[in-house]
Amino acid sequence: MTDRAAVSRWLAGYEAAWRAPGTGRLAGLFTGDVTYRQSPYEEPVIGLAAVGRMWDEERAGPDEVFTLATEILAVDGPTAVVRAEVNYAGPIRQEYRDLWVMRIGADELCSWFEEWPYWPGRPYAPGDT
Repeated sequence: MTDRAAVSRWLAGYEAAWRAPGTGRLAGLFTGDVTYRQSPYEEPVIGLAAVGRMWDEERAGPDEVFTLATEILAVDGPTAVVRAEVNYAGPIRQEYRDLWVMRIGADELCSWFEEWPYWPGRPYAPGDT
């Protein structure tokens, strides 16, 4: 069972981990056998070590300039749903509006993380341009 306060702490830890060098903080966020989906249709990244490798590949580094705004939409038992808006600055500007579905245990570690990312210019139906 989790609550909004625990989810809020987890979100703060997630942002701090993304901003920190290396991936050492991930062990304080995710279980060792975490399932992490970067989108609902992608194959999951499974396990803490694999998530660490994925993070190293996906981010520019701890100096990456971005803002993250989150809103907790729902918490039911161990499941939380969060709306996230991420804006990256720098030579390539990108923004995302995202839904995150997470399972967070009483130990405040996440065992399931799934993103539903969306960005400007992305069509909302097949065949749209």
